Amino acid sequence: MRPEAWSEVLRPSLSDRQGGALFIGTPKGRNHFYDIWAKGIDGDNDWSSFQYTTLQGGNVPEEEVAAARNDLDERTFQQEYEAAFVNYSGIIYYAFNREKSVKRIEDTGGTLHIGLDFNIDPMSAVVCLRHGNDLLAIDEIVMYGSNTDEMVSEIRSKYGDRPAIIYPDPASRQRKTSAGGRTDLSILQNAGFAVKSKNSHALVRDRINAVNSRLRSSGGDRYLFIDPKCKHTIKSLERQTYKEGTSQPNKDGFDHLNDALGYLVEFLFPVRTEYKVEQPTRWT
Repeated sequence: MRPEAWSEVLRPSLSDRQGGALFIGTPKGRNHFYDIWAKGIDGDNDWSSFQYTTLQGGNVPEEEVAAARNDLDERTFQQEYEAAFVNYSGIIYYAFNREKSVKRIEDTGGTLHIGLDFNIDPMSAVVCLRHGNDLLAIDEIVMYGSNTDEMVSEIRSKYGDRPAIIYPDPASRQRKTSAGGRTDLSILQNAGFAVKSKNSHALVRDRINAVNSRLRSSGGDRYLFIDPKCKHTIKSLERQTYKEGTSQPNKDGFDHLNDALGYLVEFLFPVRTEYKVEQPTRWT
């Protein structure tokens, strides 16, 4: 069904009798059916989500399922017979797993770590706490048609004078968003924020690798977790893909929050370490 069939027709019609609804379907990528299913996975009190394989349904013989496994590719079989929401081909943040990476996070206070992307439509920020090696995303800010001054006001409105470190796009050192020659960097500093930014951009693949390594290390450990209220961040991590046949990320609207998160993660947990090589004091 079309998404508006639920939001504009069915949902309002349930209100007078406090009715319920049951959605039944086969997974197919990350569409609006997935968004509805995710409500139960994320712990929304009004929703519950269930997954049953074809064998668990009891209507198809085991031999037929085995035959289908031999005839179909792995992704199609997982989708059609195992009720799995398989990843897009070319998904960038492959280490993100909604059931394992998303959890409710209590804001225990302390210093905020905020990744910031300066794109005007939208200007995006991911607000995190750091507990040792763990990075916990507790909030997101998405502002359309905005500027750095308004982002500063929004952060102060939500968090007052709470200590915060901003990790912006390195281009903030040169980029000017207001009259008077002020740069994004100077606006943040004048607002009282500590700002940490490298002198130049890290390679895009290094930033992506840094985020993936936090989402799931090679040893299977997870160090980056997202609160379910960060809905845009979750959707961005799940859906941003590479341009077909390239290693270039698509600029499809899912990149802004991922970039904001990436600036923060790559600064704190870079995947590349620069080693100082001792130079000889005497040549022979």
